[in-house]
Amino acid sequence: MRVAIVGPAHPYKGGGVAHTTELAHRLRAAGHDVLIESWRAQYPSFLYPGTQTVDTPDGAPFPNVLRDLDWRRPDGWVRAGRRLAGADLVILVVLSPVQVPAYLGILYGLRRRTRVVALCHNVLPHERKPYDVPLMRALLRRVDGVLAHSRAQGDLARGLTPAPVTVAEMAPHLPAALRGRARGAGEEVAGRLLFFGLVRPYKGLDVLIRALPEGVSLRVAGEFWGGLDETKALVAQLGLTDRVELRPGYVADTEVPELFADVDALVLPYRGGTASQQVWLGHEQGVPVIASRVGTLGDHVTDGVDGLLVEPGSVESLRAALEAFYRPGEPQRLRSGVKPVDPEPYWDAYLAALVGDR
Repeated sequence: MRVAIVGPAHPYKGGGVAHTTELAHRLRAAGHDVLIESWRAQYPSFLYPGTQTVDTPDGAPFPNVLRDLDWRRPDGWVRAGRRLAGADLVILVVLSPVQVPAYLGILYGLRRRTRVVALCHNVLPHERKPYDVPLMRALLRRVDGVLAHSRAQGDLARGLTPAPVTVAEMAPHLPAALRGRARGAGEEVAGRLLFFGLVRPYKGLDVLIRALPEGVSLRVAGEFWGGLDETKALVAQLGLTDRVELRPGYVADTEVPELFADVDALVLPYRGGTASQQVWLGHEQGVPVIASRVGTLGDHVTDGVDGLLVEPGSVESLRAALEAFYRPGEPQRLRSGVKPVDPEPYWDAYLAALVGDR
């Protein structure tokens, strides 16, 4: 088939870019003619407080990318739709309801001349605005199908559209630089934990800081989606300045192994969530993962084998798990249970759900 993916590609960064790029590579390897229709300007800067683009790509860029879409140019949205009308399948990668006006412009340009699937990383955002539901309803009612990444997200989509909704777990899209770092079970315990990734309120960093056991340190690395000053204030208030290391800012893939080299576990204290690569990332780096029972985090951690599961939003539950983790011999035992993920079965199922036998 001729497949057009409308979504972010390099020089943009982040999980959405990694997933879109890997999806394009996988579809091309399956024999499809694939184009990524990417962005020249994706969001207004006030909606994305971090750095939007990078000079060096994470992973292998896709070779067939058109960067013409601009959030400020509705005429370009319609023009893109007309340009894509000859495709057999158009995949709209939905990362935020803010994209919906541009996608409606693309649909207007297509004029129903090709099949369109909305690939929803999140059907609705973790932190919602009043306009999110009407925007997503307007989009999902105009497409031919929806792909969601969890059963709960699928149910959410079905409440917004009569279009068919398919659920497929988001497949691993970790760049090669982040794969396969084995750790020996006998390695020395560092007494240090890691919180890694984009810092947003729903990810519960404040819960982790409040739950940090005596004698254990914490490294926090990633861009802050606001809240950096509040985090510094909380650390100071709790007297943890000497035990909490803050590394705010974007972390390139080449820098990730160093972050994991001297930590005992990755901690994901999310208050809520849908699909995430973070457990797989931790296991690829050879460390156990302590995570909340939300979204796919609870599916990817085998409690007591390669990590521990806790109740979301609970300081007490997380502190108890962290104290249990640091009992003598426990970090080594859990580390011995960590295995890297095999991405192939996930991608086989994902592509089958997305394109089937068409």
